[in-house]
Parts: sequence; structure tokens; C-alpha cells
Amino acid sequence: MGLYDRIVLPKLLKMACSTRPIMKQRAKVVPKAEGRVLELGIGMGLNLAFYDPAKVREVVGVDPSPELREIALAAPRPDALKVTVEDGTAEALPFEDGSFDQVVCTFTLCSVCTPARALAEARRVLKPGGRLLFCEHGLAPDADVQKWQRRIEPVWKRIAGGCHLTRPVASGIAASGFRMDKVETMYLPKSPRFAGWNEWGSATPA
Repeated sequence: MGLYDRIVLPKLLKMACSTRPIMKQRAKVVPKAEGRVLELGIGMGLNLAFYDPAKVREVVGVDPSPELREIALAAPRPDALKVTVEDGTAEALPFEDGSFDQVVCTFTLCSVCTPARALAEARRVLKPGGRLLFCEHGLAPDADVQKWQRRIEPVWKRIAGGCHLTRPVASGIAASGFRMDKVETMYLPKSPRFAGWNEWGSATPA
């Protein structure tokens, strides 16, 4: 891993992923988590402040980046919240089947290598009746925005840690074996439209 990935990229990701519109989206999804929770791609731990320790027994986060895991461990969170951060990728989770009540996935599917595999792993580690809570940016519904997404994506991926702009969100989750319980959508305010299409909600294994 080069100097850019180790030092520059974490700073850029923190700036991009902690804007006010994105943090407002996190606040809509994360407080709904309950029980033992797995967070895919915990990154810098920006979600930790939004968990309710009265409902969440433990948050286990996975991320392949040692730099981001270190930041996550120091991220603000409620004093009573139990947090564990482990090395791992979303496509090969180091946990037994049926280990978690819920899986939280926010602004992660855009950058994993294989979204379908990551979602299959999320299904595997969920207990019967478990739930996926998600909030992701991705392929916009408007043709003119899609055109710019496809033009910008090759450069965007190189500077943004492998982040894709054209991955479908809810339809991709549904195609990976989940039943959509609730989906909401919008372009995030004060965000470029090519990166601002957001879909969030919950799903259960079909």
C-alpha cells in the first residue's frame, strides 16, 4: 500500500464521508440497529456515535484497512456502547453462520470488490429473522446523471479508494437474495448529482 493510500486517502475519505448531508443520512439508519450488530466496512467509525446502547448489545466492525481500523477505534461513541473492530473483508467475513441480529452497511457497497459476494456473506451471518440496514450512494435514475457517472467513474475510482458511482443499490440488494422491507431515495442536498443519489432502508433475507 502506497503513501497515498496510507496517509492521503483516509483524510480525503473523512472529508467526503462526514459531510453534513451524509451524516444526516447515517442518523436516519444507524439508530434503528438492535441486538448484536455487524457493521460492514466500518471505516473511520463515523456511524458509532449514532448507535443506541440501550438497544445494541455489541457492534462488531470489519475493515481491511489498518489505518481506518485505528481511526475507528478512537471514534466518538456512547460510553456504554461495546465496540470491537476486526480485520476482514465484506466478501469473506470471519464469523460463523447466524452470528448477528442485524447487519449495517453504509456507504460501503460502492467500494467492495464484489457487492453480490459481500451481500451473500451478510445473509450468511444473519440470524433467522435478521435484518440488513443500508444507506448507499449509487446509480442515479436519470439518464443525464448516469451519463456523467459513467464518464467520471474511471478517474473517481482511482482517487476515491475504489469507490464506484454506477452500482445499483436497492435492486442489487434484492438480486442478492434479500426482500426489501423499506426503501427511500433522494439526491443528497449540496452534493454533486453524480455522487449524490442515495438509497436507504432495510431488507431481510428472502
